[in-house]
Amino acid sequence: MSNEKILRRLVIKAFHMKNVELGERNSICNGMLEIDREISNKLAMEDDLIENVSIEIIKPGDHDRYVNTIMDIIPISTKVLGCLGEGITHTLTGVYIMLTGADSSGKQMNEFGSSEGILKDQIVLGRAGTPSEEDYIIHFDVTLKRDMPFDRRLVLAAFKACDKFNQHFRELLKEMDGREADELHEYFDKIRPGAKKIVVIKQIAGQGAMYDNQLFPSEPSGLSGGVSIIDIGNVPMIFSPNEYRDGALRALT
Repeated sequence: MSNEKILRRLVIKAFHMKNVELGERNSICNGMLEIDREISNKLAMEDDLIENVSIEIIKPGDHDRYVNTIMDIIPISTKVLGCLGEGITHTLTGVYIMLTGADSSGKQMNEFGSSEGILKDQIVLGRAGTPSEEDYIIHFDVTLKRDMPFDRRLVLAAFKACDKFNQHFRELLKEMDGREADELHEYFDKIRPGAKKIVVIKQIAGQGAMYDNQLFPSEPSGLSGGVSIIDIGNVPMIFSPNEYRDGALRALT
């Protein structure tokens, strides 16, 4: 008889998107993600540091195009039940959000090196944390106002605008019937008496505007509700395997 003790159970239900288009509203229906083409104008007006937000759909294989510095690749995932690391999470497959940014003079959002250029040359597809060749990419490009001090406030304006955009689809994803998911995965945090105890040490950045990490946000790989590793003084933190798997660490690099 096993003496294993289950501490947490995380269920991730995935809904696969077969098409992504700009349209008249935000919706997720029958494998199609529709994005309100007017939403970019609304997001740009919400922050006085942002001059413009552009949203375009990059179709599978269409990677021979110029992009500004890639600030992040973000999944569309949301908590349906429980908090990060347990309960139920809904996520979309077949599509990712790519955040890029520069100011209106063309200065890229970077500190120690930028990644603007032809997309196929600046990203390795099909790796952990990047889209595959078959995935759609929602390209969320932020133009920040020129001649502003390059600090955390400026960079976070881009991340916040993108997170607000993502939240529109998280809210839709919360309402989807989990019984209709294309995939279901269960993960358990367990204690195994007598077994070896393993700790994985991960060194993360916490030193500046483009070297920051958000811990324990309200949503998987989110921003709102979290705390910056810089703001807590880069102290060591302990994550359970399922918290890490569920997006409790958001790299803002």
